[in-house]
Amino acid sequence: MSKIENRCRLVLVAPDIPDIAEQARVLADALKGGDVASVIVPQYGLNETDFQKHAEALVPVIQEAGAAALIDGDTRVAGRARADGIHIPGGADALSEAIERHTPKMIVGGGNATDRHHALEIGELRPDYVFFGRTDGDIKPEAHPKNLALAEWWASMIEIPCVVMGGADPQSALAVAETGAEFVALRLAVFADPAQAPSVVAAVNALLDEKAPRFED
Repeated sequence: MSKIENRCRLVLVAPDIPDIAEQARVLADALKGGDVASVIVPQYGLNETDFQKHAEALVPVIQEAGAAALIDGDTRVAGRARADGIHIPGGADALSEAIERHTPKMIVGGGNATDRHHALEIGELRPDYVFFGRTDGDIKPEAHPKNLALAEWWASMIEIPCVVMGGADPQSALAVAETGAEFVALRLAVFADPAQAPSVVAAVNALLDEKAPRFED
């Protein structure tokens, strides 16, 4: 594990599974597949009460696997579920408020940076990470070219880590790594067939071990 910090690492976006026990089981299995830096838990249209129940079931599973649990959007749910952090999908205003209220106790990142101007605006807030793409943006096999271009520009000049949403094909992780991004987020690439999730996580880690560029210390 010691070498893993110097290359792009995997972030999982929890799958949309309405049954809490099944969602927790599928996620726990996936996390057995290898290194995962963090897991973002989206709300997926659940009301706050149900989202709370899902979060409370998933956060311990994520933390026991050694990953950081990030709740998407709802700071109250994040606090009550004892998550490690909050993923803010909105723009600079929402992120600014969350950073003011919750750092350094919690990880706060996100953004929805759709262009360089918005990315820099978000960067000025000093979040823990900037996210390029949307957590449900994996509608094509490959990562969105615009997000790859933004990540390459960002990674070359700004120290705040960036997370790039990959595509529905696990191989898309390599294109993200090649931009210099610190993290690649995958959802459907890992969870489209839940039974395959652990082996996909293992395969992506092997791919990144073999081919991802290394960061300088």
